[in-house]
Amino acid sequence: MIKIYTLLITLSLSAYAAVGPKLEETSYKTYFGSCPSRVAGKLTLKLVKEFENKKSLKNLKDLIVENDLKSKHYLSEYKINYNPNTRTLNFSFDCPKPLMKVQIYKDNGIESYSAILVDSGQLFDPTYEVLLRSDGKLKGALPALALPVGEMKQDMQEKLTSILGNMSEKLRGRLSEVIVDEDNELTIILSVRNRPSSAFLGNDLWQEKVTKLEKIIEYMTEKKKIPSIINLTNHKKVVVKFSDKF
Repeated sequence: MIKIYTLLITLSLSAYAAVGPKLEETSYKTYFGSCPSRVAGKLTLKLVKEFENKKSLKNLKDLIVENDLKSKHYLSEYKINYNPNTRTLNFSFDCPKPLMKVQIYKDNGIESYSAILVDSGQLFDPTYEVLLRSDGKLKGALPALALPVGEMKQDMQEKLTSILGNMSEKLRGRLSEVIVDEDNELTIILSVRNRPSSAFLGNDLWQEKVTKLEKIIEYMTEKKKIPSIINLTNHKKVVVKFSDKF
């Protein structure tokens, strides 16, 4: 595993050493993976100070669990180990990939809040997207998810997460909006060569139809003919329509 030294951690630890107790020559290595460096850096500093006080890995792991630091810092996984021979404390963090923006409506159907659906199936605060973009770890627009009021249930969340997670990077990069209507019928709106293309997938066999959609889009892109409508509601046949404007 590649170990990355973080300037933020180095500078902060130097400042801490100047005013706090001697660090006894303990070295620190960090790997932030896909995590926002600002958030992972703050967590690392907190754990470093705790380790200096207690000298216990078990204490660090208890601290993470008891204070729900994994969720608070957007972690999907973490590893912490100490090498007594080199006196090195190693931190390895990773975070989930954002898939789409979601607008969640409350029971009254009027108030709403925004969230980010990630590839672990969780909904994160929109701040997560902002932090990733500031690090350059997220580029391009995230597609938006439109659902009928009150329909963002766990099973639907899992289905959409699975479909987008298994989708090729190329097709996912062309998504602009994902819509699930009152009848649980899925519509995917794409932007291909700056042209809109709407794919209707009906209410079943979504994964199979998305696989077909990928092949259709690739073929049509090569032919430089982008359909305005791709109808996949019947999984046994595909109907495409082209706009007269193109």
